[in-house]
Formats: sequence, C-alpha cells, structure tokens
Amino acid sequence: MNATAQNLATRAVARIVRGMPTSDGAGVKLTRVIGQPQLPDLDPFLMLDEFGTDNPGDYIAGFPSHPHRGFETVTYMLDGRMRHRDNHGHEGVLVPGSVQWMTAGRGIVHSEMPEQQEGRMRGFQLWINLPAREKMTAPKYQEFGPERIPTTEPAQGVRVKVIAGRERGVSGPISQPATDPIYLDVGLQPGARYAATLPAEHAAFIYVYEGSLRVGDAESAKVVAAHELAVLTAGESVHMEAVADGESSRAILVAGRPLREPVAKYGPFVMNTREEIVRAVEDFQSGRF
Repeated sequence: MNATAQNLATRAVARIVRGMPTSDGAGVKLTRVIGQPQLPDLDPFLMLDEFGTDNPGDYIAGFPSHPHRGFETVTYMLDGRMRHRDNHGHEGVLVPGSVQWMTAGRGIVHSEMPEQQEGRMRGFQLWINLPAREKMTAPKYQEFGPERIPTTEPAQGVRVKVIAGRERGVSGPISQPATDPIYLDVGLQPGARYAATLPAEHAAFIYVYEGSLRVGDAESAKVVAAHELAVLTAGESVHMEAVADGESSRAILVAGRPLREPVAKYGPFVMNTREEIVRAVEDFQSGRF
C-alpha cells in the first residue's frame, strides 16, 4: 500500500446504495444507481447506469436518436460493441475497453445502437454536470480505444486502468478542467489491498461490479458487494481490500469537483433554471441543435 496515502485523511463509506432496475431508450434494460430515489444525484454526477446482459432482447433495440444539452455523458464499455452517430457527422464504434466522453454542450442529437446481434453487452454510462459558463459550449468528444487507456499495477494483485485523472504518475487520456474528474477501473485479486489519493473536497464513489470490497480504514471498513455503490466521505485517500476468501473484485472509483450550482433537469436537458430548460426544448423542437 502506498505509504503517502496511508498518512492522509482517509475517506469512509457514508452510505451504500443499490441500483434499481429500469429501462431506457427503446426498452434497453438497465440498473440505475445514481439518478434514482435513493440517490437522485451526487454533485457533479447526475446519473450512473450499469448495463450487463447476455440476452440480446435486453439491448438490441438500443437508443435511437435523442437530444442532450448542458452536461456530459461518459460511456465505458466492458463487453460488446455499440455504434454512435450524431447530427454533427460524428460516428464511431465503441469496443470492449473503450471510453467515450461526450460533452453535449449547447446541443446534440445522437443515437447509440448495438453493433451486434448476440453476445454479452456490458458497461456503464455516467452523466456529469457542466458549470453554467460551459453549458452552451460547442459539442465535442474525447473518445479512446482500449489501447489508449493506460494501466498501472501499484501493489501486488492490483491493476488499475486510468481513464481520467492520475494514479502513481500515470495520467488518463481524459481532460476536463471544469470538474477535474478521476475515473479508475480497479481490479484486485483476493486479499489484495489498494489505496488511492483523491482531492480532499471532490465528491467520490466506488461502484463494485464484480466480487466484493472492504472500503475504509481497518477500524471502520464496510463491505461493499457487487452491484452496490459506496458514497464516500471527504478526505484525501480511500482504502479498499478485496475479500480474502472470495473471488477477484472489480470496481470503478470516480471523483469530481462539485459545482454547487442550481440544477434544473428535464429528461435529456440539464440547465440551471426553468427558463433555460424551456429554451432548450424550444431550440430542439425548432431544429437548432
């Protein structure tokens, strides 16, 4: 375990949340973790969906064309292939291990459709808010295949994919100064321990998607099981340990600077006031996206 991380204020588990089954798009089955009654949001994070199924009927209809304004969507694929198209001419295929960080800005209309008829589809989509000063910026993408996402092995039995932020001197390819995000995919073998340093005031969570982890220092650690999200307290480090007698564990560790601004949400639009939401709907209906 990193000695520096041990000496910093350690984050604890403030609460544990389990996702709710839901569907979106044209009937894609999802588990909504952030953006549901137990955890409506976690500034600057607006929504976290996990998708994972071997049944094509759960995903084959995909997400036909739909608009966004005022925030970012982050799609991280674990298994399967998803084709993306938008009304600005951008098109591509997300493959296993790839990430797409889309800044919707002032408006975009896009579709996300499976590029497969069978097999496993698994991954995450995270929505991150934008500050008021950037909500009407031009749309843009940061899109990287698995070969562009660096990994590091900071301790025995630990492997970390660095999507955003820095870990032991390794920088992820994503850059977003507005929220200074950290997005790590952490794999731990049974009994392995890992400590990550985080900006002290960033909002942060751990979502376990395989196995289970003990999160926190030795005296107050809580077990977080698969498909549970741990909201973390403030602090400069977080400790986790894979349950020794269990299976290997994997989790995403995500943190970001809170915006502390008013939030007005209406479906795929996230602004600061009701008036801005009304304008977003009018702009979309008038073809100004």
